[in-house]
Amino acid sequence: MKVLNFGSLNIDYTYHVSHFVQKGETLLSDMSYVYSGGKGLNQSIALKRAGVDVFHAGAVGTDGNLLVELLKDSGVDTRFIKIFPNIRTGNAIIQNDSQGDNCIIVYGGANQAITKEMADEVLQEFGAGDFLILQNEISEIPYIVEQAHKKGMTIVLNPSPINENIFRINLDFIDCFILNEGEAKALVSLKENEEVLLEQLRKKFPCAEIILTLGEKGSVYAGKEGVIKQEAYKIHAVDTTAAGDTFTGYFLAGRLQGMDVKDALDIASRASAVAVSRKGAAPSIPVREEIFGGGV
Repeated sequence: MKVLNFGSLNIDYTYHVSHFVQKGETLLSDMSYVYSGGKGLNQSIALKRAGVDVFHAGAVGTDGNLLVELLKDSGVDTRFIKIFPNIRTGNAIIQNDSQGDNCIIVYGGANQAITKEMADEVLQEFGAGDFLILQNEISEIPYIVEQAHKKGMTIVLNPSPINENIFRINLDFIDCFILNEGEAKALVSLKENEEVLLEQLRKKFPCAEIILTLGEKGSVYAGKEGVIKQEAYKIHAVDTTAAGDTFTGYFLAGRLQGMDVKDALDIASRASAVAVSRKGAAPSIPVREEIFGGGV
């Protein structure tokens, strides 16, 4: 069994501010940083740091070599990353406020230059029983999902950021959704609490496993093993940028390593708590020994 993450690669420009900038406001930042990021990159690094071998497919411009090198240094297989000579690498502008919360503007760049032909080249190396992990930051996701389903791959979707492109995907082909409350509400067109959301998600996607993340309220799983809730670990938040990606990577790693859902949720929650205690996206993701070596 092989694990493929067909996902985004971004350069993150992060600004520390007292509060998120408002309409018409010019706001001074007291610190700025440049980090490696992108939901795809973060999740590949989380998977590898959690102990799972992973292939990353995606695209960067020539300004994105640092991202490819980071993945390589982290042990991720980068043979399926394409470097475009005339397209900028995707990037994100991140505001990080005094409470540790963030808001993000993403420019797709090379992430939006993925073609059907590139997808075919990558997917020909994978087949039935292999895992495919996707987010919503690259082009041609509907086609990638369709082709992976034909091959019998197990498809995991983190539908973030949520936008109209999600509804171009045949969501019946998704085997596992990992999503937050806002994304869940968009998928089922509801504004209810998590119990109702979970019920509606299960009704709409009866064959899929659902993992709903709820921030400070923890997370909940619904699927073959029933309904299982996980409390969040309390920790002082410094930067929440990669919290969800860390959770996704560690949860999937736990399941791929044979853990039951309860243990995988617990490990993912621990790892996510460590990540929010640190600055940056990819740099904040803990290694396996930090999580299994002791408490949070």
